[in-house]
Amino acid sequence: MEKFTPTSYTLECVATGREFQDEGWVLEDRACNTPSLVRTHYAKKQIEVKPAEYGLYRFCDWLPVRRMLKGSSAPVTYKSKRLGEYLGLSNLWITFNGYYPAIGATMTTCSFKETEAYSVCARAAKDETRILVVASAGNTARAFAKVCSDNHIRLLLSVPYDNIGALWFEEPLDPCVKLICCEKGGDYFDAIHLSDLALKCPGFYAEGGAKNVARRDGMATTVLSAVTAIGRIPDYYFQAVGSGTGAIAAWEANMRLLDDGRFGTNVMKLMVSQNAPFVPMYDAWRADSRKMLDYEEDKARRDAEIIDAKVLSNRRPPYGITGGLYDALKTTHGEVFAITNAQERKACKLFEEMEGIDIYSAAGVATASLIKAVADGKVEKDACIMLNITGGGEKRLKAGKEMWHLAPSEIFSLTPDRDEVVAKVSALFA
Repeated sequence: MEKFTPTSYTLECVATGREFQDEGWVLEDRACNTPSLVRTHYAKKQIEVKPAEYGLYRFCDWLPVRRMLKGSSAPVTYKSKRLGEYLGLSNLWITFNGYYPAIGATMTTCSFKETEAYSVCARAAKDETRILVVASAGNTARAFAKVCSDNHIRLLLSVPYDNIGALWFEEPLDPCVKLICCEKGGDYFDAIHLSDLALKCPGFYAEGGAKNVARRDGMATTVLSAVTAIGRIPDYYFQAVGSGTGAIAAWEANMRLLDDGRFGTNVMKLMVSQNAPFVPMYDAWRADSRKMLDYEEDKARRDAEIIDAKVLSNRRPPYGITGGLYDALKTTHGEVFAITNAQERKACKLFEEMEGIDIYSAAGVATASLIKAVADGKVEKDACIMLNITGGGEKRLKAGKEMWHLAPSEIFSLTPDRDEVVAKVSALFA
């Protein structure tokens, strides 16, 4: 493997068009002085994909990273045969993020959240002394925990107690990774609130969520995988969304690929989906509203509890922000689908039967939306379609193994006291 050389890039405020240099780990939106995402502009306009041994960093030309971390894997794209034939689609391509060694997919957390974790953590300098704080509904936490444990990066996770079953690993983690939880009955929004209080501790810094360019550009590698495998930009992009960050990343990747000039002039139509009854972005889109509609808190909690795909239960997504999901959907003439648990479960079963591998419920939501789009005549049978399977292979990975689970160091109420959180969290890393 050749020596790694970080790529050159600048940052641009989407709302104002102002460009600035990346001066390290900052909340990039502050540089805009307006609610807006910031976007990366890479000096290298035509991407050169590295050999497979680079893992995720085979796409490093378009990743804002300072180094390569060990243990990464890239998304794998292949042309579907059985599922495509079943749906009557002649050009269906599946981008698989998870564990499926038969096709070369080796993400051992079984989730595409690895793409963002390996990008975000590699953006930080090797001599970073602060403690990274990540809030998650489950899969993101598992991915960041693995990456940070393997590479000795200090990490504080905030996860709802009801979701800690998602924090399984093949072996014990390095003690540099700590977990705090909001008590039973809490959801992802409660975990975010708890992490915000933890960030009051001196020496802690936020991962940044959708506003972190490294997170979005890491997730964009799914599209880079698909386009470089297919040889062209697809006509349609299917994915389930909780925050919408992955779909925003797909849109941004599409724009870079247009500038590359070698993969056609398509603007992929974003076909995103939510798990009913938790469908705040679906409701806002149906109302043609940039602003999220009112969602009573208790109802939001109940709806989040009902859905199978808990990772899709974000109550404060980057939907209306400049450069966010609303703009992405408008620009690409996209659509939003609402998928029930029953539809999702049927799709998961069908995918496993057709493609030979188990998938997560969120990926089942995306697959169900594709099935619905075909049934409703919303995609042409000969169209080039990318189905982003954001997680799968857990049954395959766990077969015959005893897994290790990360236990919380502290559990806080749903109305935590700031001083108590600061005192207890600070003590974890003393």
